[in-house]
Amino acid sequence: METATQPKLELIQVADVVAREKGIEREEVLEAMEQAIQKAGRSKYGHEHDIRAAIDRSNGEIRLTRCTEVVEEVEEEVRQITLGEAQKRDPALALGDFIVEPLPPIDFGRIAAQTAKQVIVQEVRRAERARQFEEYKDRVSETVNGIVKRVEFGNVTVDLGRAEGILRRDELLPRESFRNGDRVRAYIHDVREEQRGPQIFLSRTHPQFMSALFQQEVPEIYDGIIEIKSVARDPGSRAKIAVISYDSSIDPVGACVGMRGSRVQAVVGELQGEKIDIIPWSPDPATFVVNALAPAEVAKVVLDEEAGRIEVVVPDEQLSLAIGRRGQNVRLASMLSGWDIDILTEAEESERRQEEFRSRSQLFIDALDIDDVMAHLLVAEGFRSVEEIAHTQMEDLTDIQGFDEDIASELQTRANLFMEAERERLDGRRAELGIADDLVAFEGLSLAQVVTLGEAEIKTLDDFADLASDEVREILGEGAFDSEQADALIMAARAHWFDDEEEPTDEAPGEATGEASGEGTSEDGATDGAAEETGA
Repeated sequence: METATQPKLELIQVADVVAREKGIEREEVLEAMEQAIQKAGRSKYGHEHDIRAAIDRSNGEIRLTRCTEVVEEVEEEVRQITLGEAQKRDPALALGDFIVEPLPPIDFGRIAAQTAKQVIVQEVRRAERARQFEEYKDRVSETVNGIVKRVEFGNVTVDLGRAEGILRRDELLPRESFRNGDRVRAYIHDVREEQRGPQIFLSRTHPQFMSALFQQEVPEIYDGIIEIKSVARDPGSRAKIAVISYDSSIDPVGACVGMRGSRVQAVVGELQGEKIDIIPWSPDPATFVVNALAPAEVAKVVLDEEAGRIEVVVPDEQLSLAIGRRGQNVRLASMLSGWDIDILTEAEESERRQEEFRSRSQLFIDALDIDDVMAHLLVAEGFRSVEEIAHTQMEDLTDIQGFDEDIASELQTRANLFMEAERERLDGRRAELGIADDLVAFEGLSLAQVVTLGEAEIKTLDDFADLASDEVREILGEGAFDSEQADALIMAARAHWFDDEEEPTDEAPGEATGEASGEGTSEDGATDGAAEETGA
């Protein structure tokens, strides 16, 4: 008796060993074994039969059964039986019950055993991958250590202990190579399900990998006294990292550098010699950008918050240092700060300012019929358009040196006359181009912009609604709107397309239904019907 029971107990022991080795549940291994035995049973008794296998969890005994379902009308003769026929065998049977017939145990042949083994291996591997996904899906943004298992076409497979990670070629540092058995540290940047199973994607080029390395080397960052606000990397070459200290007695840059550079050198060594600039973060964008452009010196900064751009003026001899080799310094500073940075020399900036001064002065001279001295005074006070002069307070004009109330009043009169003449000219041009009234009445566009659109063959509100934001900015000039403003205008122009669908009807339900039946024959009938039903 003991001899007969021994093989059955071995089945349970094998399941326990596999579960421990693979780090999965014993129940999942036993279920995989049941599926394998079930498949072997169908191979012996016929695939058309509903063969089921069960392993007793206490003693490992295998029970093989054939199930026949009790149905009202038979569709599959082998797997189903009518209620009448079933009740001849057992009057207690009802629809939906199964007739379970025990089958003799299988004597596994070589082929059946091989098939069973394959099924068990596949199911165990599937369960192992599911366990890996559950374990690692919440570990994205962690840094892990592993051993290189294999290298294929530049992609490195890393043994993480209870799972495998993939370091793709584009996530490795330039000129970095690994061989089997090498230890590697990397950042988990993604864990996702794929057809071939869960995949753990690692990276050594991700900006947050550098943050994690500093966190390991600098206790103040780990404790939250110092925070890394942003990181910009040109992997393997150069990086910038912005830090802030929440303790006034601790210098964030000095803490990250360490005694004689020991802390930063540990990170540099891990990243194959990547040069790292550690920069103090500032809530003031201008100050932060000046810090980010270090080691270059900055003479002046001009912010354009609406466009998200910042203009930086540097001395002539600092230009190449500010831009950096192949634009690296300014590119990293832009990534670090989140601002688009334009760099000008002092000479270029002076020349551009002079040109703007000349062009605005000439505009006032031509439009208001004044001399150049008066035009220069208006420009110097910050007036940029005739419209500003017309709509400004009288006090703003009389405060200009040499301007009294008579001069200020005359300037505003001339400005209003110029604007009226300009409106008439634009209105005539609009009529000449045949621009539709709906585009003219659309809020958000000036008459001058409407005429500019008309000259580009955009003559109706629908024409404008069909544009993309970059096309709007190209036609009207990038200074007219930023991308978000252009997108908002386009969406506002499209609003009338949905008026018919969203507008509730005041008709009786019966009338609405009558209209639906008469008009709902288009491809959009289902949508129209749903909208009308809601309205009703």
